[in-house]
Amino acid sequence: MSAPVAAEQLGADRTMISNIESGRFGISEDRLRRLASIYECDDDELIDALASMTGGRPKGWWDEYRGKIPPDFLDVAELEHHSTGLRTLQTAHIPGLFQTEDHARALFDLYVPALPRLEVELRIAHRLARHSVVAANPGVPYVGLVHEAALRLRMGGRQVAKSQLNRLLEESERPNVRLLVIPFTAGGFPMAGDTMMYASGTSSHLDTVEVDSPLGAVFFDSHTQLANFRRRLDLVEQVALNPNKSRDLILAIAGEL
Repeated sequence: MSAPVAAEQLGADRTMISNIESGRFGISEDRLRRLASIYECDDDELIDALASMTGGRPKGWWDEYRGKIPPDFLDVAELEHHSTGLRTLQTAHIPGLFQTEDHARALFDLYVPALPRLEVELRIAHRLARHSVVAANPGVPYVGLVHEAALRLRMGGRQVAKSQLNRLLEESERPNVRLLVIPFTAGGFPMAGDTMMYASGTSSHLDTVEVDSPLGAVFFDSHTQLANFRRRLDLVEQVALNPNKSRDLILAIAGEL
């Protein structure tokens, strides 16, 4: 339906429809439900999920970092906070939700060109705060796929690496956390080398995928893209170790340090 036709049925100016669609204007719950009716949308779950977003959301803890660290860091934190489930894939790094302070500091200290010291500390504080997503009661259901290479990378040195692995073992005991290790013996697998997060929304139409890139976070939300990412994650899970064997491998690697 064109914007002029929708605007006429809504009794509004066509520019209002364009501004709502582009995110420049907010929209009331009543008007959103009226638009859903005009568009002949009968997905009650989606309509209710969208309606819950109207009227503006209260500020989150991540907003205190706005203007101080890159905006995509805040987008990721907000996406995690509002998700109903998380699946991540890490092939070279420990999942951000479980990184220790020393591990995160060693990681940010490797940036080229070097980051200002204040920004390093702000990024560390932000990363540690993200842990609340899984630590809350109840925590968000989380499935983390981590390659063995990430576990063996001695970020920050032997002691920092060992502490980080012990932290992973602790986190893997949470009832809402499934940590699955992809061993070297698994060979190749889809998305090898990628870092990504699949965040489930309150409606499947609101699912979002975030993929890390050298230029920052990239987000995907089309039906076809989401289906492809789900399929890839399913395939990776098939070659990963189960939770018990994953913990055994993490414990063995930690014992070598």
